[in-house]
Amino acid sequence: MKKSVLSIIGALFLIVGATTAFGDHHGGSKIAPKTVIHVVTLTWKDDASDEQIKKALDGVKTIAKKFDGVTRVWTRAIKTQGDHGHAFVMEFADEQALKDYAGSDAQKEWYKVYLPIRARSTTFDITN
Repeated sequence: MKKSVLSIIGALFLIVGATTAFGDHHGGSKIAPKTVIHVVTLTWKDDASDEQIKKALDGVKTIAKKFDGVTRVWTRAIKTQGDHGHAFVMEFADEQALKDYAGSDAQKEWYKVYLPIRARSTTFDITN
């Protein structure tokens, strides 16, 4: 009986330890989350003003407030390589949220500010 109780306690410690080591506070995995990372590298048009660029990048932050499927955004590129000098990232709750975002009112509103000053961009959508 004593060995059974100790075995159960030991198993619980292993489960709790594994959950703590490999899971986040939402019960998902830090190693293989199911969110979708939408990475956009871009080059602005030559005549885009600093104010227009700021407004476009601020618009990415506004999308996160207007569209429930966006969980986080990053808009300040610290280092870039290649011919794109800027980047931003949007994290979507899941693949369906990314699909729902495409063509949404939030995207259409932001595109009014973003597309007129974007020269070209490359997009990567990444998940597990």
